[in-house]
Amino acid sequence: MARLNFVLLLAVLVSALYLVRTQYESRRLYVELEKTSAQSRKIEVENERLQVEKRAQATPLRVEQLARDRLHMRTATPAITQYVSYKDAAPAPAGGAPHE
Repeated sequence: MARLNFVLLLAVLVSALYLVRTQYESRRLYVELEKTSAQSRKIEVENERLQVEKRAQATPLRVEQLARDRLHMRTATPAITQYVSYKDAAPAPAGGAPHE
């Protein structure tokens, strides 16, 4: 009988240790999941902010302003436009080399 009690006590102890280990692992994984969820929410907020900023940067007015300021471009007007007609253009030589 003592041997059976000892085996049962040992089984209860092993079971209790396994239960404690399982609960600890479960809590650890839950904390990791919460941290990951918080990080995911933070990344989503940052992504939304960047999308809004991207849309603000791509407005036609901003693109035109950058073209004027940085690239020194100007609006095409008839006064600065040069038209080339087909009659004025010299025919290209047969070999593809330019005329000199």
